[in-house]
Amino acid sequence: MAKERIVIIGGDAAGMSAAAKIRRVEPKRDILVLERTDYTSYSACGMPYYIGGLIDEVDSLIVRTPEVFRDKYAIDVRTRHEVVAIDPKAQRVTIRNDQRTEISEPFDQLLIATGARPYCPDVQNVGAEGVFGLSTLASGIRVQQFIKQEKPQKAVVVGGGYIGLEMAEALVRQNLEVSLVQRGREVMETLDPDMGRLVSQALRDIGVNLYLSEELQAFESANGRVKAVITDQRTLPADLVILGMGVRPNSELAEAAGIELGVKNAIKVDERMRTGTENIWAAGDCVATLHRVTGRPFYVALGTVANKQGLVAGTNLSGGSAIFPGVVGTAVSKICKIEVARTGLQEKELLELGADYVTATIKAKTRAGYYPGAGTITVKMTAEKGTGRLLGAQIVGMEGAAKRIDIVATALTAGMTVANLVDLDLSYAPPFSPVWDPVQTAARQLLNNL
Repeated sequence: MAKERIVIIGGDAAGMSAAAKIRRVEPKRDILVLERTDYTSYSACGMPYYIGGLIDEVDSLIVRTPEVFRDKYAIDVRTRHEVVAIDPKAQRVTIRNDQRTEISEPFDQLLIATGARPYCPDVQNVGAEGVFGLSTLASGIRVQQFIKQEKPQKAVVVGGGYIGLEMAEALVRQNLEVSLVQRGREVMETLDPDMGRLVSQALRDIGVNLYLSEELQAFESANGRVKAVITDQRTLPADLVILGMGVRPNSELAEAAGIELGVKNAIKVDERMRTGTENIWAAGDCVATLHRVTGRPFYVALGTVANKQGLVAGTNLSGGSAIFPGVVGTAVSKICKIEVARTGLQEKELLELGADYVTATIKAKTRAGYYPGAGTITVKMTAEKGTGRLLGAQIVGMEGAAKRIDIVATALTAGMTVANLVDLDLSYAPPFSPVWDPVQTAARQLLNNL
């Protein structure tokens, strides 16, 4: 009997992690990967650094090319092939190739790994030349080529999320005049406003013009090219616009096929990455997951999560048994000279849940104060009143600050209390930390507040 055929829609983190896992377990399995762009298995997170000139060659962002997957792993990868329809009953997908020809391919098992897309409201002239969203390697290359060929002078970033802030810094590096429009009180709304304020100031320090508490209304264009960004308070001249308003799951294909969606219209899957439709699986930035602190459905688009979910899907598709237990909401970024990190729940989420909580915020040094290179670090931590259960933390500081969030992420995953965190046997030496690590200093203060 012939081996079942697996078709994978999407050739980046989740899709190729699954394909590689299946191939390692089953060398003869028929695997078809359909990718609508030219690229597979790349680091989308590296695009701002490529655009900003910190990385010279775009090939540095590609982990494995389609040719490597075809020649070394015997995986049938077809680039410039976009899946336009899924027929779950007939178990077939309809594909449009780069010749605009539509063909149909059968599957026994289907993995949807269609990722996410940049969000932008449907406003006037959103399709003007010079307005870019970043989600694929191809989109990053287009931005870099636009800067090189068109030599824009004024850039406006709309939205103060991770990509928006990293792109603001990248464009400053390219000597553009950069403005950033953000509808919230401070940038980076995944932080509490008091912590986001530190990031806002870091952007001002490198010359970014911030326009906070302003809403995008429209884009102004001339001859098809963007000329300005119109907010509810002003008009900002621009010959380059970056959309940094977050992403949405690419779930329309699944929805059209009758596959159930969940939170934020992400594809609903179980812990094994199965959808509610027989023989169809999903993984990566297009799916919903579980928040381990709240126990509720949650949506997050991160390469770390996508790779892990792809591995879980690939394990199960190749006859093994694996689960994805969920996330605690951990993320890090570097903006200018400061490092930013967060995990768990922020205050607005706790208020929405009606939680009874306590916070503590401390300022410390990243190393022993007398050691060269010691920088400032601010740590904010939250816990449940009464039980002392750790609920989350946020960190903003100089070099060496951000990765400390992994201590808290581990504690959250283990369901530890603040007292447990204080008792952890963390390492110490002057080049790395004060005697009391800032995370434990924050935990001690939080314990006092409890």
